[in-house]
Amino acid sequence: MKKAALMVLVLGLVFSLSVLAQDAKMFSVYSDKNTSDNHYIPSGFMGDYGDVRMDDQSSVTPHSGATCIEFTYTAKKSQGQGWVGVRWQNPPNNWGSKKGGYDLKGMTKLTFWARGAKGGEKLQKFVVGGIKGTYPDSAEIEMGPVELTDQWKEYTINLAGKDLSYISGGFGWVATADLNPDGAVFYIDDIKFEADASVQAEAKKKEEMPFYVYSDSSSIKNHYIPSGFMGDYGDVRIEKASKETPYAGDTCIKTTYSAKSSQGAGWIGIYWQNPANNWGDIDGGFDLSKATKLTFWAKGVKGGERIEEIKIGGIMGNFPDSDTASIGPVILTNEWQQYTIDLNGKDLTSISGGFCWVTNVDVNPEGATFYFDEIKYE
Repeated sequence: MKKAALMVLVLGLVFSLSVLAQDAKMFSVYSDKNTSDNHYIPSGFMGDYGDVRMDDQSSVTPHSGATCIEFTYTAKKSQGQGWVGVRWQNPPNNWGSKKGGYDLKGMTKLTFWARGAKGGEKLQKFVVGGIKGTYPDSAEIEMGPVELTDQWKEYTINLAGKDLSYISGGFGWVATADLNPDGAVFYIDDIKFEADASVQAEAKKKEEMPFYVYSDSSSIKNHYIPSGFMGDYGDVRIEKASKETPYAGDTCIKTTYSAKSSQGAGWIGIYWQNPANNWGDIDGGFDLSKATKLTFWAKGVKGGERIEEIKIGGIMGNFPDSDTASIGPVILTNEWQQYTIDLNGKDLTSISGGFCWVTNVDVNPEGATFYFDEIKYE
């Protein structure tokens, strides 16, 4: 009888913990160092993890309480990635291999305060959820990019209408060397989930034009990430901050294709995606229905480089793009030329694949080097 009673007590405690967040009006990720209200651990270092130093008990003018979290990012590309990120996890270092997390049903937003040491520090995104693996998070919600000021400012991630029944990745951020070529020092404080009944689920807003895929490597106006490598992905090198005669601004995108058929496919392609690596498994993308065309500038090193297809949209999966449009083949010259994809009559209400190009070894047997710049919806 004693064992049975103990088992009932334990099961009751586990159940109580599982619904703790669901019943609460506020669920803290970080309020102050070593407070009993904190949940999740900033243990998930990603990308150039050697480039970031964290002090989770910084006393440098916290937003409230005695401490805040200070991050110092050097942008030295220690692991060769060009980006860095930190995820708050439960349990620590859990990338979906362990059962953990919290049931956050009822929470409608996550709020946090942030500032830069100087102002102008740029964060690519902030995120709730998104852990994959055997025990995946039930949702992934992103917000960004964000340019910080040198004053504390509150930011909000809308969670209304999202499935928060299992969240082991409570919070996270990503920064890139492109957006912060000289590094960045920034502070975060008072991270918390809130049950605010006034917050309503957001539909995709119609984005204003022009809407940039790429303006300049350090521009916060950029949307989409060149993360969708296809075919012979080992044959291509992409430099998002090339200073070799850009069409406009300080940088352009340089692509070098070796045509070695490293993966045996005989072709190569890259998708610019939102969020990064989204092949339709995440409800991402943008409503670009105000656009009537996509324009971009391109050139080859020698001239004669051939790109078989350049397109927008076309990603499938559970959350497919609403349409697709393309041009091609395109034979480049060694001078900058502008190209246009006509989008009149297209359904652009949800586009996760913002830009894509494909070519192959048959039309570029010796490989090819080419450039893109000023990619934008208009």
